[in-house]
Amino acid sequence: MPDETIDLSSYTSAFFELLDNAPKKKDIEELTPLTVSQTASFFAIMYEKVRNSIEFREEHLVRRAAIERILTRRLSANPKGKGEGEILVQELLWARYIPNSTLSASDIPHFQNIIDRYIALYSRVTANSKTAHKLSSEYIMHFLTCEFEEELNPQQTYKKAAYLYFLYQVLKNKISIQGVSQEETDSYFYVSCEQAYSKNDTPYIRYHLFNLMYGQLYKLSGAQFEEVCSKFPDIITQIEKTIKNPHSEKLARFVKRQTPPFSVLYTIIDENPKNYKEIAKNQSSVIEKATEICTRKYADLAKKLKTAAIRSIIYIFLTKAVFALILEYPVSKLIYGAVHIFPIIVNSLFPPILMGLLVSFVRVPGEANTKKILNRIVQILNRDPSYETTKKVFATKVLVKRPILLIGFTGVYLFAFGLTFSIVYYFLRLLKFSEIGIIVFIFFVSLVAFFGYRVRQIGKELTLQDEEGVLSPILYFFFLPVLALGKWLSSGVAKLNFFMLIFDFIIEAPFKVIVDIIEEWIRFVRARKEEIM
Repeated sequence: MPDETIDLSSYTSAFFELLDNAPKKKDIEELTPLTVSQTASFFAIMYEKVRNSIEFREEHLVRRAAIERILTRRLSANPKGKGEGEILVQELLWARYIPNSTLSASDIPHFQNIIDRYIALYSRVTANSKTAHKLSSEYIMHFLTCEFEEELNPQQTYKKAAYLYFLYQVLKNKISIQGVSQEETDSYFYVSCEQAYSKNDTPYIRYHLFNLMYGQLYKLSGAQFEEVCSKFPDIITQIEKTIKNPHSEKLARFVKRQTPPFSVLYTIIDENPKNYKEIAKNQSSVIEKATEICTRKYADLAKKLKTAAIRSIIYIFLTKAVFALILEYPVSKLIYGAVHIFPIIVNSLFPPILMGLLVSFVRVPGEANTKKILNRIVQILNRDPSYETTKKVFATKVLVKRPILLIGFTGVYLFAFGLTFSIVYYFLRLLKFSEIGIIVFIFFVSLVAFFGYRVRQIGKELTLQDEEGVLSPILYFFFLPVLALGKWLSSGVAKLNFFMLIFDFIIEAPFKVIVDIIEEWIRFVRARKEEIM
């Protein structure tokens, strides 16, 4: 029987000490808690649910996006931002992005100070750099919304940062990039940890890189603030260079394969806040807790996959598919003088069926995967220098040993690309599809295939080592053209999301005015009621 005691590594000990120093949650009950009426919240929540369904993003990024949307609308009418801290908090309370009674009236000046500081930065930077006006404005809005969002729950922000930092510290010694300095390697690897583990988007990665350089803007002294103002174009250049480094995708794939044991370990900490250190020092306790969590997480994967699949279909339909279907009818009428209903029915029903098929073949990890996770958690916690220093070397340039074969494989891939879509075209013509109907079908299938592939990756979040089947390379070879087209349509044609433009520029402002009137009316009724009682 191996020794049950785990001798914690220096990284683990420092990590636990960091968690011990987490900021304490203040007692709101002793202050004046901020609340809004249930009636106003009902309408605001319904609006946000519909609005968010037309924009595909990770759940933990939704609130920041809402803050950016609200501030963009509000500051366009009130550029100096006076009083916007209170209004922004109220709108977030309406939509339950902030639960009732979790903030107090004393927090409003703090949030207003954050807005004021960034408006001052915007004023200084755009005055000094007219050429970089658009990118600077984008950066400043990203910094403002990220800082505002994280200050809404400092305790959660602190813990998430500690989790990310521990993963980064443990894994960074396992990375080496040929021809790249250690400092640059660490920066590149940090960005990949943000992308693959935290699943943060570009605004958050930009903001966190800025924080590593200078800290939170509202905390800076006058001299530090002046330095940021004068160097802001250079700061943008440095951050963009770090994010867009040529090793980003390879490093992110490496991090993604390492995250399952960290995810399970962090769940142990979350569920045992008072005794997680005692658990971490005992191997049998760690194995018991981790096994239970793995079993539960595997069961939750099916629900998560189903939800993601439904959200993907709704997103595709509301942002691109409806546009294509609406376009198909008049164009077919104009060009062919008639509209065939069968292709439209197929183009409407096939996407959700395809998504369902793609998701149904996802395999949930089993016992063998659990054993790998358990071993890796012990390795992470334990004082084992061999684990922390075993490096994976990334080449700066991929050496092509046989350039003739590379040219040949490229030709075969292009042939597969043409063959795949030629076969689709042939069968659709047999079904009496017009050219317009075929274009719409390929449009749908490519998008659904790409989003289906992304949804399938959710099923691998807890898979420590993904093993491909024997026929996988062949299937992927012919399926890659469809995925490539779907990725291009998802990103390159994202601006076709006209529903989002309608919501943001036509519906949202008057709707929020109506909700505000409802809120004021309810306050008026309450005040009259209190006068009678």
